[in-house]
Amino acid sequence: MSEIHHEESDISIQGVFAWLVPPWAVILHRGRRSGRQYRTPLFAFRRGRTLVIALLYGEESDWLRNLRAGGGQVISAGRTFVVGPPEVVETREAASLLARLSPPERAYCRLAEKLAILELAEQLPGFGRRGRLSEPA
Repeated sequence: MSEIHHEESDISIQGVFAWLVPPWAVILHRGRRSGRQYRTPLFAFRRGRTLVIALLYGEESDWLRNLRAGGGQVISAGRTFVVGPPEVVETREAASLLARLSPPERAYCRLAEKLAILELAEQLPGFGRRGRLSEPA
């Protein structure tokens, strides 16, 4: 059984409840070099099978780099989904996408220069925290 490592922010209260309470979500990703599994809580706004994440700290976040390298999973509202590499778009060029969000969600996303767009693939069986990363193909 592999061990899951928590990023520093996961130790706080959002790390405990993020997998259950929208707009919080938990990104499950595998380290590019270490192969270790990580859990990163963050705000993710869901519309249908699309998650929108404001990249407040730019494109250098480990979770984003790890998802780009091999995909992962996301736990949102207690459900675990497979996700592939994200699409990163300029916030100012995402007007049609932002129009689908509520006014507070739009305002939050506009704090960032770029957004990560994740398409939810299959929903995995089970519930929440027990979700595991798939083995690389």
